[in-house]
Amino acid sequence: MQCFTKAGFCQGEKLAANADLSAVAKARGIDFFLVAFVDLRGVLRTKMVPSSAIKQIQRDGAGFAPAATWLDFGPHAADLLVMPDASTLLQVPFSPELAVVMGDCFIEGKEVAQSPRAVLKAQIAEAQKRGYVLKSGVEAEFFILSAQNDSISDERDIQSKPCYDAQSMMRRYALLADIVKTLNACDFGVYQTDHEDANGQFEINWHYRDCLTTADQHVFFKWAVKTLAERHGFRATFMPRPFSNLSGNGCHIHCSLWSGEKNVFEGKESISDLALQFLGGVLAKAPSFCAVTNPTVNSYKRLNGAATASGYTWSPNRVSWSGNNRSHMVRVPDNDRFELRLADGAVNPYLLPALMMACGFWGIDTKADPAKCSFPANVNMYEIPDGSPKLEGIASLPRNLIDATRALESDKDLSALLGADFMRAFIKLQKLEWADFSAHLSTWELMQTLDC
Repeated sequence: MQCFTKAGFCQGEKLAANADLSAVAKARGIDFFLVAFVDLRGVLRTKMVPSSAIKQIQRDGAGFAPAATWLDFGPHAADLLVMPDASTLLQVPFSPELAVVMGDCFIEGKEVAQSPRAVLKAQIAEAQKRGYVLKSGVEAEFFILSAQNDSISDERDIQSKPCYDAQSMMRRYALLADIVKTLNACDFGVYQTDHEDANGQFEINWHYRDCLTTADQHVFFKWAVKTLAERHGFRATFMPRPFSNLSGNGCHIHCSLWSGEKNVFEGKESISDLALQFLGGVLAKAPSFCAVTNPTVNSYKRLNGAATASGYTWSPNRVSWSGNNRSHMVRVPDNDRFELRLADGAVNPYLLPALMMACGFWGIDTKADPAKCSFPANVNMYEIPDGSPKLEGIASLPRNLIDATRALESDKDLSALLGADFMRAFIKLQKLEWADFSAHLSTWELMQTLDC
């Protein structure tokens, strides 16, 4: 199935934030715009705007009822107006008459501080005051499922160690190729695609950018993967752990801090002293921010999860770091960056880099020392049993969503760093999710208790 309808499709140059979208539509043959924003639970919300109306929308904003989304507003709230950021425009290669443009959220002329993109932009402004830019790249894993029953779509993908399997890759080649062509036509710079550790699981990697661009791309990536999967007759999911016997979907983030053309994380043999302080802040605050990086009830079936068919969960179980070692929460694969392996597929694309900056700058300001969480590169964290003297001073990660949410709520530093309005709204939604889960009557409960 070939999804590209125009040979030699070209995205065009990146636009200025205030570029005239009406003129762009005429020049590029765009009939419709999806004006979009992401709410607190990471749901992509859109209005489809014909090109004949985009000038008005660019001036006045696209109107949404905020209470109808996962934002903390009641039905009495005024319209939420999404102002398109033309610099984010991506013309959709498989439907070139359509373009996606991300926007910023306002109510009665005031930016919505709890909006995830606003939270990230506030941290970017703080970085700019310090003379820095955070560059990031993400590794977002996903499963390709059957559209009929949500099982793994490839019934022949059954190896106990399926990672990098060539034939499983080729049986989904048509879909994966369409995804990669879509991303590269949008200037993502995809450099590899692989079958991941679980049956039916894949990962696509693209080049790092400044963190706002990467976050906008991350949103488009998830939308494109889901949309193209449906066009091919499948369903794609980024759910943290959809199968109890298989590895879950992580969303690792690679971070480096730049001052002009200089990567200030780069050291001689390992990362720089500044990078170590930044990392120290991230490590110190990890138990508190887990509710953001791992924001669903299901997230905690991936973290500290049961053994998988392949032998490893590939997710962290404690707050630790090492060199090029994937059994720890943070991996330092080279002398110029580190990789946080904590977040999962449900993480909000904007809140993940926002957290990295908030905690990292807190670490720099407090001269946080990550040494106590450090392990030699040859230590397998999965083999160290609970209660071992080797774990003295090493924090554990929360065991469930409500514990994570309470840890976040009690961290006054993060409330100040991320903003009280965001923190209040986010914690409220997390508590509502836990209450909804707790009220749910499961099959397990019936099996265990019906004959008590």
